[in-house]
Amino acid sequence: MSAPARVTPSVAETTSKTPRGTLYRGNEGMWSWVLHRITGVAIFFFLLVHVLDTALIRVAPDAYDAVIGTYKNPIMGIGEVALVGAIVYHAFNGLRIIAVDLWPWATRHQRQLWWGVLAVWAVTLIGFSARHLPNVFSHMGGGR
Repeated sequence: MSAPARVTPSVAETTSKTPRGTLYRGNEGMWSWVLHRITGVAIFFFLLVHVLDTALIRVAPDAYDAVIGTYKNPIMGIGEVALVGAIVYHAFNGLRIIAVDLWPWATRHQRQLWWGVLAVWAVTLIGFSARHLPNVFSHMGGGR
């Protein structure tokens, strides 16, 4: 006579350090996904505002000039750095996603590819900030 088939899983099979369905929680896969969505939504809202304020030039050129005038301050300059950061991350991570979808080797190395995306993103953003921020803050303090 054989042993009866076990219907319920053992305690070792049901208890794990990671709850079911949370394979990527807290790891690179989750953070790349979250940041890709956040940057995509941020870029969408920027484009929406950009189209609306650019459309003002046809309706009311004086209102357009007033709106553009409000953008010429250091806070908006820092916002431009954030915008470029979002665009650059979204672009590089999108290329990583394409590589993971197309090539099997990229699937095996997607964690390293994400860290590569962050490294290239940081270098690009540092280079942009070094060129952009001096122009933003050069108009402060009176003078010309």
